[in-house]
Amino acid sequence: MPIYEYRCGSCDHRFEKLVRGAARPTCPRCSGAELQRLVSGFAVAAGAQALTRMSATSPGPAPSPCGSCGDPRGPGACSLDD
Repeated sequence: MPIYEYRCGSCDHRFEKLVRGAARPTCPRCSGAELQRLVSGFAVAAGAQALTRMSATSPGPAPSPCGSCGDPRGPGACSLDD
């Protein structure tokens, strides 16, 4: 169930909505159905101390040899198939 960000064409209200299946959301402010789905990003929160420590000790995370194939058993599980 993805969360989408919308802008209402009637009242210009911006909001996020959890969309289930083929449900058609409406504006929580004016109940308008004239919605524009916006491109939204995601954020990962970390404490400022963790960010400072991470940038001071390493240039970033090391590349991983696995975890990008999407195997439903989790990262590295595809290597068990050999």
